[in-house]
Amino acid sequence: MTALDDYEKKILRELQRDAKQTTAEIAEKVGLSPSPCWRRIARMERDGIILGHVALVDRRAVGLNAHIFAQVKLNAHGRANLDEFSAAIGAFPEVLDAYVLMGTTDFMLRIVAEDIDAYERFFFDCLSKLPGVQEINSTVALSQIKSSNELPI
Repeated sequence: MTALDDYEKKILRELQRDAKQTTAEIAEKVGLSPSPCWRRIARMERDGIILGHVALVDRRAVGLNAHIFAQVKLNAHGRANLDEFSAAIGAFPEVLDAYVLMGTTDFMLRIVAEDIDAYERFFFDCLSKLPGVQEINSTVALSQIKSSNELPI
């Protein structure tokens, strides 16, 4: 873990709020001149603290109306091949997030689809056919109360 000073924390908060800001705008907000601000951003990118810059897209605006959380349990043979399962999951664009869990299930997946029918096709044609899958419990999200990509820095 890299120790961050107060300026770097402020820079990260600003970038998380709006990554389209210019270095000069960020510098002004955090109390630095543009050159030192740019150097700090470049260092944090080089050190892997800043992973990238993205546009956040409203999933409903692009026709992805179903938001599903799936808990996947692997059989004993499947657990021996976690890397294989992880690679297979990584190839599905419908799976936005995948977490390895401790407990009664092995993975938690966050999935989007056009609608429930599209998720059903994905479930039967892709997810349930992966080697080692013993059980899948799907939960459909009805509405989203909070969504944030901002870390509390």
